[in-house]
Amino acid sequence: MDKDMEPSERVGDTHSFSAPSSKYDIVIVGAGPVGLLLSTCLARWGYKIRHIDNRPEPTKTGRADGIQPRSLDLLRNMGLKPDIMAFEPAKVYEVAFWDPMSSGDGIHRTGTWASCPSFIDARYPFTTLLHQGMIERVFIRDLNKNGVDVQRPWTIKGFKTDAEADADYPVEVDLEHVDGIEKEKVRAKYLFSGEGARSFVREQLKIGIQHKDPIAHVWGVMDGVVKTDFPDIKMKCTIHSEHGSIMVIPRENNLVRLYIQIASSTDKDWNPRKTASEEEVQNSAKRILKPYEIEWERVEWYSVYPIGQGIADKYTLDHRVFMGGDACHTHSPKAGQGMNTAFLDALNLAWKIHHVEAGFADRSLLESYESERKLVAENLLKFDAKYAALFSQRPPAAKDVAAATAQKDRNSEEEDNQFIATFKESCEFTSGYGVAYNPNTLNWSPTHPAQSSIINPKGHKLTTGKILHNSNVTRVVDANVVHLEQEIPLNGSYRIYLFAGKPSRSQKALSDFATNLNKKSSFLTTYLRPDIGSVSHHEKHNPHSHFFTFCTIFASKRPEIEISRDVPEVLARYRDHVYADDIWDHKVPDATAAAHAKMGLDPESGGVVVVRPDGYVGIVTSLVEGAGTVDALNAYFNSFCSKNISGHKANL
Repeated sequence: MDKDMEPSERVGDTHSFSAPSSKYDIVIVGAGPVGLLLSTCLARWGYKIRHIDNRPEPTKTGRADGIQPRSLDLLRNMGLKPDIMAFEPAKVYEVAFWDPMSSGDGIHRTGTWASCPSFIDARYPFTTLLHQGMIERVFIRDLNKNGVDVQRPWTIKGFKTDAEADADYPVEVDLEHVDGIEKEKVRAKYLFSGEGARSFVREQLKIGIQHKDPIAHVWGVMDGVVKTDFPDIKMKCTIHSEHGSIMVIPRENNLVRLYIQIASSTDKDWNPRKTASEEEVQNSAKRILKPYEIEWERVEWYSVYPIGQGIADKYTLDHRVFMGGDACHTHSPKAGQGMNTAFLDALNLAWKIHHVEAGFADRSLLESYESERKLVAENLLKFDAKYAALFSQRPPAAKDVAAATAQKDRNSEEEDNQFIATFKESCEFTSGYGVAYNPNTLNWSPTHPAQSSIINPKGHKLTTGKILHNSNVTRVVDANVVHLEQEIPLNGSYRIYLFAGKPSRSQKALSDFATNLNKKSSFLTTYLRPDIGSVSHHEKHNPHSHFFTFCTIFASKRPEIEISRDVPEVLARYRDHVYADDIWDHKVPDATAAAHAKMGLDPESGGVVVVRPDGYVGIVTSLVEGAGTVDALNAYFNSFCSKNISGHKANL
């Protein structure tokens, strides 16, 4: 194994880096959601991190509070979901709409809809709500387990990239205690700004912010415990009245968050610096909620702030200094997307830095961070304006709410009206399942360098650049019913799912796949672990390489599968990742192999789905006899890997 591969073998072993040093793999500025998730991933994968924050302690009150279904999937994949749920957060399953009564005497409920309707097929069809400080503490505890402490209260005072001074650690960073009592100059391979909207790093780079929407708002936000007869105080609500608008967000420990719009740029006396006292906002809320009463037993947090839509022109200038989260994009709080978008910014960058530094991928891979995440942010800002308009329009007719909420065949030719179409788009986007990355070397398209007649097989239902569909299967070794997409933890590895169909039909194809996988300079053998001879018998996920994990799924009943007989040796090494596709699914009620059916793969001959470390589909191929399947995957990985994978020029 080349020396440039050695960092990958640090996965899970950060404690050896506890000795003081002025050189780090990455300096992370800001311990909000984006910085903490990035730090957590890289710490687990063995990187040496300097993480600072200018606050003396984690968030005590306020800030972001909503975890969307896709983010909860991510937290579960990281093993952090139980710690989040231990705080007993509120869960929002429905959104209620309240509007003025025709008589002009107060408000009434005009409709409800599911927060995450069944057509999305989410594991967790609800929004999880608790204050940001609790979420931060979950990450901080995990970081501490991996030898990383957030240094407080420290700030960044300057930085520069100079590869001539140190080619391995080209970024020089000046750090300082906020009281000026201590200073330090360190070097790093990377610098990341998760500082929020007032990013020092962004200002120093002179990266501008483009304001997408000229309409701005000033909001009052208040977290507190209330006494009220308003019947939907435990639900998410949008309330419109002749006295103004409120959004109600239930929280943990009997808390409730109220967003009250104070001013808008459409007002005649518009002032973006307009403010209001806590008492004034409470009185406004009381007027809006009439005929219902509300009183505050206590207020935990109160703030007034302007909201505008903005996006950074660049997320990096040199692919050494990066930004993410609010440093890159700002928008309204209505859809609860800020923290969730930040999470996915961090995840996207984390695995790409890992693959470059581990020697798996070419450095050009880092260019895809900005192109992928900036597109998502641009779509978010467009959606945010549309979402706000959806909540501001006239109350939808009851039949429209019912039709939008009901489960429907997504391929139905029935034409939705504008409200239903917007509703569906909104729910998919807010849940997180609507994120889609454009074609590039990671996300196959007809223009990709990998070309073969077996790529993108007819009938499959997956979309490259989108999340893998959920499916339940039976694990063969212990007969446990498991969530297939969750079986491989977030370990920085590519996930290769071999849907093997019927063993009687696919035996030869599976055997040929294994034979070609074992050949010199296949995508697997090119990146074998240097310590492969001493890997524990109990290693479930990465016995051969930290780059890849394999799952084999048969369209058979579990008792019919014998691993030693049906699974080639190289794949049988992943014995904990051999599954029977024998669990009924209401989404495909007539299917005999539901997971195959949900992917749109033939239950007899199967297919191969390659999923990126962050859970997004990279490429789909048929599983065929001969060398074709491995040749196609060799060509796919060769398009961005750091080493030449021979065989990619085979006759595809």
